[in-house]
Amino acid sequence: MFLTRGITETLKRFAKFPVVGLFGPRQSGKTTLIKNVFSNHRYYNFEDPETRELAISDPKRFLRDAENEHGIILDEFQHIPQILSYVQLIADDKKRPGYFVLTGSQNFLMNQAITQSLAGRIGILTLLPLGIQEFKDNGFLLSSNELIFNGGYPRIYTEQFTAEEFYPSYIQSYVERDVRQLVNVENLRIFQKFMQLCAGRIGQLLNISDLAMNCGINARTAEKWLSILEASYVVFLLQPYHENFNKRVTKTSKLYFYDTGLACSLLGIKLAADLALSSFRGHLFESFMMADFFKQYFSLGTKVPLYFWRDKNGYVEIDCLINRGIHLIPLEIKSGETISTNFFTSLSKWNELAGADPEKGYVIYGGDLVQKRSIGNVVGWLSAGNLIAAIESKNE
Repeated sequence: MFLTRGITETLKRFAKFPVVGLFGPRQSGKTTLIKNVFSNHRYYNFEDPETRELAISDPKRFLRDAENEHGIILDEFQHIPQILSYVQLIADDKKRPGYFVLTGSQNFLMNQAITQSLAGRIGILTLLPLGIQEFKDNGFLLSSNELIFNGGYPRIYTEQFTAEEFYPSYIQSYVERDVRQLVNVENLRIFQKFMQLCAGRIGQLLNISDLAMNCGINARTAEKWLSILEASYVVFLLQPYHENFNKRVTKTSKLYFYDTGLACSLLGIKLAADLALSSFRGHLFESFMMADFFKQYFSLGTKVPLYFWRDKNGYVEIDCLINRGIHLIPLEIKSGETISTNFFTSLSKWNELAGADPEKGYVIYGGDLVQKRSIGNVVGWLSAGNLIAAIESKNE
């Protein structure tokens, strides 16, 4: 079963670069998508030991033998980052748009290799698990609790895996295979505990010392492990916006998961119905929507201009700010399904403080309605699946 992906047209557009890179977490659908879009390219997967050994032993010959009139796909190229030096030479020689297509799932290793070899020659896109609009496009009509619990990994929907079947195996294989490639973790059980602690702090200000203390590791190790989770597209840090404000604002990042299904598994949540009574429900909903905003920007192929704002005492906080350069667009995220005037409290304070137009502010909530009010716009979570494109087109 092939799923429609929102990034498809952007991926085709990026084929004007000599090299196209599609990166993202394992199982997010990268291979399926590139095989569909670049169906005439010759495909090689560096997860395969024989293919990897051949490319390592004689990369020049490997690429020469792979040459064809259409192009070459190198899947999970981070296993052989040195091959990019030879990719560069061929790309410069052939000068053919979209001849090389690369995929990878370890951001840290990939960035190092690309910076050294392909700067200025590669168009880079990120593919995350399914987003809200993609669920709609593919006919998956589920509640917000079901999507938060199940997450967005395509195999859950194409192969009818349950979340309880998929995520424990995913976590185990990720820890054993990927983590050990990136860092020497002596005790993988402690690293899994670290992941669980991160899930328990989803949507909250990052406190490295607290994570380290509760995991029984030092702060330096905690920072290193967190960077691994970032590099593997498990978590992301939302940066605070503090330009044009005085020292009263926080400068600490907030911690989110790209996939809430993975977070739910780490938190031990067993059923979607359990979310309604879970103390994590609000934070999971916030992470679900925040990750979706990232997915929407990635699908557009543009830089993600998202931040949050919070004063130092925590009295006023805006969950998400879109930095449009000349102005900021505030978005508040509320998990409640009934619209309340309290939803607009932080927006009103922000508008007063920043001198902003109330009509440019948004409240994304757990219900279905879309309303335009004098104090801001209300958008149901399902309709928010294409909110970024609407905002960007409105502000062009």
